[in-house]
Amino acid sequence: MLAKVRWLMLISAATTVLAIAAVIGVIGYRVFKAEGSAPAEVTALLPKGARVVATALAEDRIVVTLDIGGAIEIRTFDAKTLKPIGRLKFAPEP
Repeated sequence: MLAKVRWLMLISAATTVLAIAAVIGVIGYRVFKAEGSAPAEVTALLPKGARVVATALAEDRIVVTLDIGGAIEIRTFDAKTLKPIGRLKFAPEP
């Protein structure tokens, strides 16, 4: 009977050690995981005569406010990939 209890304790201890090692492995993986390479240099082309009025960073977005010949336009870019994701134009009512 005592041998059976010792055997079950050994199995329990081995399972616990394996579980702790798995948790530590997952934590280590997430802490030291590479985020990938930095995006290549990107040039955003603006219309002729456009002027950058303001810039802002909102969560994972870069927001650029432009003055294009008196009209205001807001362009949004993804901060990680630097790809354009949106454009909002303001025009006066007719």
